Amino acid sequence: MALTKEKITDNVYNQVGLSKNQSTMVVESLLELIKQTLAQGENLLVSGFGKFVVKDKAARRGRNPQTKEDLQLRARRVVVFRTSGVVRRKLNHEG
Repeated sequence: MALTKEKITDNVYNQVGLSKNQSTMVVESLLELIKQTLAQGENLLVSGFGKFVVKDKAARRGRNPQTKEDLQLRARRVVVFRTSGVVRRKLNHEG
């Protein structure tokens, strides 16, 4: 099961002691800041967690797998997440 925005808000509410509305505003504000930063093409580093890297992908040829029709895929930006060593070790039960 995935960690949802609602669960994050509940954890802020229970652990920090803010009201439910304040907890929601904190989580929403944080996520909006993250979105704005990535939309501007800036990378986002969260120490001890990982780094969100914005990459530019060039236009390329592709193929519709159902019709086998060739098509042109447009250039686009993607976000790649790279875990920190701390998270990687936790995932692999190394400490």
